Amino acid sequence: MLNITLSQGRIGDRFDATIEGAARTARALIDACETSIVSIGTPAPAVKDDWRASLAQAHDTLVALGDAIAEGLASNAFPVMVANTCSASISSLPRVAASYPLAVVLWIDAHGDFNTPATTQSSYLGGMALAAACGLWDSGHGAGLDPRQVVLIGARDIDPPEAALLRGAGVRVIPPSEATPKAVLEAVGDADVWIHIDWDVLEPGFVPADYAVPDGIVPTQLRLIFEALPLDRVLGLEIAEFHPSSDETENEAALSTILEAISPLIKPHFNGVASVV
Repeated sequence: MLNITLSQGRIGDRFDATIEGAARTARALIDACETSIVSIGTPAPAVKDDWRASLAQAHDTLVALGDAIAEGLASNAFPVMVANTCSASISSLPRVAASYPLAVVLWIDAHGDFNTPATTQSSYLGGMALAAACGLWDSGHGAGLDPRQVVLIGARDIDPPEAALLRGAGVRVIPPSEATPKAVLEAVGDADVWIHIDWDVLEPGFVPADYAVPDGIVPTQLRLIFEALPLDRVLGLEIAEFHPSSDETENEAALSTILEAISPLIKPHFNGVASVV
């Protein structure tokens, strides 16, 4: 069974649709899989604010998300966090690191999200999430993730100061053109794996996202990577940043793409829905 944690509280959202995108994704998973779900947080309007304000507003949601992930890791179910923004990882990844300190985190994202308060140019909380989990700055929600255990897959929009931090911390980066099952398996080795996906990692046009970047991974490429991973070593999954549009046909196609891409990870829990098998 999947253990779904759905984030519905604002966590640095700068666009209103991402909270709805998380809810739609969770509903699609419920339709497709045998699952339990806990919804956390109350929706609030998007604001283009400073990371300090975002972090303070998100405090209760982040604490509850972290607790839910810890409970999910301790259960017999497969934990899946469906989040509005990557900022949710500020609380999830420290819990993963506490339970599985040697696990590799596959950060599948067009961005590094490795800025700190000293380097951020946008003051966007989501652009600092991974760095917080790795202890480069204190979010108040823990750290403990060894950056040498992080592999960025599909990253291609990285600020120069952020790139310097990634190099100095020992984070491995696999660009889209080199993101093959073989390369990912070599990076993972014999370790357990936690997977994070921001849908802007994909080539624009497949899944609407707030910060689309050209020259991305295609869904088939992502699915092949997941098919190659030993399922008994995949600890869980977090997905974020689906921004539904006003075109429902486009949204249905995007959700189908999402389910198809992650299907190797959740296939044991399918209810036999033809569109995702």
